[in-house]
Amino acid sequence: MSEAVQVFPATDRYVKIIGRTHFYNEVLWLALSGGGVEFVFYGTKAEITVRGDQIASTLTNQARISIYVNGKQIIDDLVDQPTKTYTVFESDTEENVTVRIIKLSEAPMSTVGIQKITVDAVQGIKPTPVNVHRIEFIGDSITCGYGVDDEDALHSFSTATEDVTKAYAYLTAQELQADYSMVAYSGYGIISGYTGNDRKLTSHLVPDYYEKVGKSEGRFDDTLDPQSVSWDFSKFVPDLIVINLGTNDDSYTREDADRQAEYAGQYVEFLKLVRRNNTHAPLLCTLGIMGDRLYPLVEQAVSSYIQETGDSNITSMRFAVQLEEDGYAADWHPSKLTHYKAAKQLVAQIKELMKWE
Repeated sequence: MSEAVQVFPATDRYVKIIGRTHFYNEVLWLALSGGGVEFVFYGTKAEITVRGDQIASTLTNQARISIYVNGKQIIDDLVDQPTKTYTVFESDTEENVTVRIIKLSEAPMSTVGIQKITVDAVQGIKPTPVNVHRIEFIGDSITCGYGVDDEDALHSFSTATEDVTKAYAYLTAQELQADYSMVAYSGYGIISGYTGNDRKLTSHLVPDYYEKVGKSEGRFDDTLDPQSVSWDFSKFVPDLIVINLGTNDDSYTREDADRQAEYAGQYVEFLKLVRRNNTHAPLLCTLGIMGDRLYPLVEQAVSSYIQETGDSNITSMRFAVQLEEDGYAADWHPSKLTHYKAAKQLVAQIKELMKWE
């Protein structure tokens, strides 16, 4: 073994933390879509060891991860073992290397941990620089990239076909060169999760878990529920917060005026919750990619929020509804092309709103 071989934990001393994570029992645990780390080194070899949760030993909805080296994806895998080690870089000569690890699948089904990073590099590893902008995205399956790798509308959900990096939010962050944090859960809403039987689904509400590290069936180190861990909002202070919630609520509210009014009212309360934890960030409320019936209620909620609080640091944007000619992903979710077009629309809106170049 080379004298330069060193082993590092995934802590912010050595890596840039991406999204909401939790360091527990010497492992950095990832629950939410897009969580991960990024680091650089000058050397000849790098290995990443990851830990699965108790879902890893089952046959469905294991955590899907991606590892990139110098911007190129070299690992795309479902974590199906308690521990897995990936050799992500190996060379006869020393090189400057950037490594990025991202959880592609969403929180509710499974989690994954980064146990250690082993490099053959005299100077070890260090975090990549922070970006000039920071955005938090709050959303549902659309933000998660539900089914985007399975462009058959008749197919159903699987973590194996979910990829947050192909969804509009991640694409927007990339285009704006912004660090990001995602708080997104498929089927979740403001007053109801997705329902097919006209009954309100109150177990799937984003406001209930917004102040948590995540919400998952997969426990950190098989012992700790992510939803039992409060998120420290000082760890990521966004310059902008984009909210895209209402698609699932619409399955419950439909054309019912009372239900729609309840949605608008609870949306205002959620905005207050977000503001309590993020005192300065402008709020951008969006809706429409999978249907825009509730968008007027989003506008109403924004107006009511300003009236009630005097806080006018908030605006709204109606997304263009997906087009049949652009194709669909699993369960009629947005295709890669739809996500690309939505990102383009959102980037333009953010540039105008934030005066970013």
